[in-house]
Amino acid sequence: MRTTSAALNRIQPSATLAMTSRVLDLKAKGVDVIGLSAGEPDFDTPDFVKEAAIDAIRRGATKYTNVDGTAELKAAIQAKFKRDNGLDYETSQISVNVGGKHTLFNALVATVEPGDEVIIPAPYWVSYPDIVAFAGGTPVFIDGPVSQGYKITPEQLEAAITPATRWLILNSPSNPTGAAYTAAELKALAEVLLRHPQVMVMTDDMYEHVWYADEPFATIVQVCPELYDRTLTVNGCSKAYSMTGWRIGFAGGPQWLIKAMAKLQSQSTSNPCSIAQAAATAALNGDQSFLIARNEAFRGRRDLVVSMLNQANGLTCPTPEGAFYVYPDASGTIGKKTPAGKTIETDADLIDYFLDDAQVAAVHGAAFGLSPGFRISYATSEALLTEACTRIQRACGNLR
Repeated sequence: MRTTSAALNRIQPSATLAMTSRVLDLKAKGVDVIGLSAGEPDFDTPDFVKEAAIDAIRRGATKYTNVDGTAELKAAIQAKFKRDNGLDYETSQISVNVGGKHTLFNALVATVEPGDEVIIPAPYWVSYPDIVAFAGGTPVFIDGPVSQGYKITPEQLEAAITPATRWLILNSPSNPTGAAYTAAELKALAEVLLRHPQVMVMTDDMYEHVWYADEPFATIVQVCPELYDRTLTVNGCSKAYSMTGWRIGFAGGPQWLIKAMAKLQSQSTSNPCSIAQAAATAALNGDQSFLIARNEAFRGRRDLVVSMLNQANGLTCPTPEGAFYVYPDASGTIGKKTPAGKTIETDADLIDYFLDDAQVAAVHGAAFGLSPGFRISYATSEALLTEACTRIQRACGNLR
């Protein structure tokens, strides 16, 4: 007897959430484990955002709202896109969803059919290919190796596009690598896309405000306005505003697509939480200066982790341009033996070794589509990061 649907059977549980669950289980048993697997800022939600939520409760803003966002939040998002990205969207071109993952899910499920291909540069965020597969599409991967700074080239993109290509998903700064495309690099990719009018672009800009490069952040429609009618610009409140649990994602794009996403949302979640929407409105409309201090804190942590991991035997860690992740290349550890005599054959073996012998949790590179490597989130204190990296150095030094 069939128990689950074919669509459900096409996907796998999130590897990042699975590791987070393992860490919580170990901590509950009293193990001194340092968890660097979750992509979540350790900073608290700003007080002015919390106060807006409390005020919403007190004034009774606890009822249903418009399916894909209140007028107030859509206006705040409209202003954000203009202020930060120079993009003009009507409120009818804006969708508000239950987190950024929900935004991506709605867009892909509303547009992808069996036989459609979706190009995903690797390393990639773990959910992209599974959402495509759930929708019935075929993920097409392009490797962006460490030698290319974990980015793809225009030549690779051109070679991957076929008549069946429906979407390109572009995430910059990247989860899991922190790699970020310059405006010139985005322009070069856009020139390829202009030759293929059937391809839509989904640009995931969730880490836009965690940015270290000298030149300003750019999103693809900024550098190539000709792609405006074919691009969904995705963002949210989770990372910049430390609002992961509030679950507010949003996007700007062509009106027909926004309407299609709303239709799907009307038969799934309905509106995002009304209280969270009030908080998000305050976050986007409020004083943005606190982002600068938090960004500098992340930069200091990045520099610490990169330096220490590059001192570990067998690891090479590039310096990322954004986000709060590093993605060390672990080629130098493959084939070595642990003190217990086990051979490190894959990056999954390496991560298990780190967890068992060093009590440090990271996520193996195969989960992100490019091995051998692993992802570490440095969204925690410098003291914990120093201890974690010291443990990793010791564990790598014990490999033979």
